[in-house]
Amino acid sequence: MSAKSLVCGVYILPMVAILGCNTTAVHRWAVHDMSRPQPKVIAPGQEPTDPPSDAVVLFNGADLSQWQSTNGSAAGWKVQNGYMEVAKGTGCIQTKRGFGSCRLHIEWAAPEVVKDEGQGRGNSGAYLMGKYEVQILDSYQNTTYPDGQAAAIYGQSPPMVNVCRPPGQWQSFDIIFHRPVFKDQKMAKPATMTVLHNGVLVQDNWVLEGTTVHEARAEYKAHKDKLPLMLQNHGNPVRYRNIWIRELPDWD
Repeated sequence: MSAKSLVCGVYILPMVAILGCNTTAVHRWAVHDMSRPQPKVIAPGQEPTDPPSDAVVLFNGADLSQWQSTNGSAAGWKVQNGYMEVAKGTGCIQTKRGFGSCRLHIEWAAPEVVKDEGQGRGNSGAYLMGKYEVQILDSYQNTTYPDGQAAAIYGQSPPMVNVCRPPGQWQSFDIIFHRPVFKDQKMAKPATMTVLHNGVLVQDNWVLEGTTVHEARAEYKAHKDKLPLMLQNHGNPVRYRNIWIRELPDWD
C-alpha cells in the first residue's frame, strides 16, 4: 500500500479527510453568523513599532516607573536621551506587574565600541515571565554557540537566520509568547514563542522545552500564570527603548 492510509474504505490524504468517515467538526458558530461577537476595536500605532491603544507601555524613554530591581528595590539603570542603559553592578530589572501570554515589542542596541567577543559582546536578554529568555547579543560578525546568539531561545533554538545589525545600531524584537499551562503542579501544555528580529521571522512557533538555564537541558517547574518580564544585566552597557506589551488570551 502507498503512503496513503486506507481508513473506513477510503484513502486519507495528509490533513484532508475524504468522505466516508465521520469527520464532522463541532462549531459553536454558523458560517457568517451575525450573532458571533464582534472583535474589539483598538487604534493601531502610527508606525508599526508604535504601541496600539490596548498596549501596556513599559518604557517610553522618560523613566523607570514600570520597573524595579529583581530584589524589589528601585531600578538602578541609567535613563538618558530617550533610552535606558544597563548599569554595571545594579543587577537585573523586572516589571512591577506580571504578564502571561503576550506580544512584546522591544528595541535594543549593543555598545558601539566593541571590547570583547563571543558572549562578551553586548550580552543581555529578555526573559518572558522572568524564566524564558530570548537572547540579546551583538551577533554582527561575532561567532558564538548558535543557541546563544542574538534572537536565540537561549540554550534551545538558534534563530533561523542572523539579521543582527552592526554594534551601536537600534534593533527590534517582536515576540509572540504563549505561556505554559500547569495542572496539579505538572506541565499540561508547553510554552511557545514566535520571534521577529528586525522584522524578519527567526523563531516560528517554537515549543519551549522548559525554563532557561545555562549549560543544561531546560525543564519545566510549575509557576504562576502571570510573572514579570525581566531584562538581564550581564555587565555590558546594552541600551533599550520603546518597550510595550499586549496581553493575549490563552489558547484553549
